[in-house]
Amino acid sequence: MILKAPVLRLASTLALAFVLASCGEKTPDTIVVSPTPAPTPVPPPAPTPTSFNVTPCLAQTAVPGRSVADLVVPDLLRLDLTQPAGFPNGRRYLDPVIDITLAVIFLDLRRHPATVFANLPVNPNGVDQPLPDSFPFLAPPFGNPPTANGAGSNFQFRTDPASAYVRVDRAAMPGVSTALISGNPSKNSYNDDTPAIDATSKWVPEISNTLTILTNALADDLGRLGLTICATPG
Repeated sequence: MILKAPVLRLASTLALAFVLASCGEKTPDTIVVSPTPAPTPVPPPAPTPTSFNVTPCLAQTAVPGRSVADLVVPDLLRLDLTQPAGFPNGRRYLDPVIDITLAVIFLDLRRHPATVFANLPVNPNGVDQPLPDSFPFLAPPFGNPPTANGAGSNFQFRTDPASAYVRVDRAAMPGVSTALISGNPSKNSYNDDTPAIDATSKWVPEISNTLTILTNALADDLGRLGLTICATPG
């Protein structure tokens, strides 16, 4: 087929128009992609508090032949003349009884001595005057002039029978009431009870429960100090 000139010119014009439309200077539409929001960080789960079993603490040996449980139940101060003197085997005037009690109820005594807290330099330096080696083993009283010469005289001892005395407070193991009885009215009830009641296990759950609460709260602090506790996880 032979195309006439006008037709060729029209075809050429349409072809040129198509090319110009395809590659002309028209700016294509811009597609803006919204940024994907960063995911909200999920906080790590809070650590589950560890609960400790304090049975090993009460079962460990405090002094030869006696466990920690034997020291606090019943709440009595015993003296074994075959063993060295000093708390918890008896009590000397300068024995740091609270420090020793806290050590034996919290720490593994296979790794730490019962005196580990008592030997810390934060404790008082002692008495201002040396104690005598004879009864009544007390230094002379202060005063100007002193109210006694400190030679062990001017003492009057009562001879009342035991039935004449009334116990008003527990004083055998002061750390028990202080640290292991949770609070009033329990402390008052504990002090009012006779130590014979302890043998019936009346106060054993209270002592064990309070020791568990304290161990759960203090275990990490004691660990950071390099101390090994006697309680076990679980």
